[in-house]
Amino acid sequence: MAAALSVLPGLFAEEGRVRAFAAVALGAGSAGRVAEAAGLSAKDTAAALRRLREEGVVTSGGDGELVVAHDRFRELARAGRPVARGDADAGTEDDRAAGMIVRTFVKDGRLVRLPARWTRKKVVLRHIAERTFAPGVEYPERTVDEKLRAWCEDGDVDHVTLRRHLVDLDHLRRSGGTYWRPAESARTGIA
Repeated sequence: MAAALSVLPGLFAEEGRVRAFAAVALGAGSAGRVAEAAGLSAKDTAAALRRLREEGVVTSGGDGELVVAHDRFRELARAGRPVARGDADAGTEDDRAAGMIVRTFVKDGRLVRLPARWTRKKVVLRHIAERTFAPGVEYPERTVDEKLRAWCEDGDVDHVTLRRHLVDLDHLRRSGGTYWRPAESARTGIA
């Protein structure tokens, strides 16, 4: 869950991305208008918009104009919100069991190690996929590796192994050098 919350500070740590995002939020619907409103060069605007799109916080609306993806912000907020014991919205028993498994193997947004038991491993991998990649957003392999390296810092698993497991379990799909998370990952019980 900490990884979901760490997406936004990392994303907005660069001033150009903040300015480009603000321009989109205030109605600049094209790269040219974003560059003008944000006071950025075309190159800096393209780089900022590419990263904002990769994270899923900026997308194209129905008319092709750039818009803020408010659903992605809600998703990140829900992912990072702690669930209080005894809450009516605490989820099913499977959800609580999955949460316990994740808390055992993920500490401070980092994967400590992968569980040996396959059912637990699937829970942890689904958690990582859901917290790291927006559904339907295409990511180049370099970006996928960068995002997964963050999970693997100081852990026993390398990002390549993690990426292979995510693809094998269909949490990520691959075509050429592009990866994307399908709209719905397989979810059966805690596995």
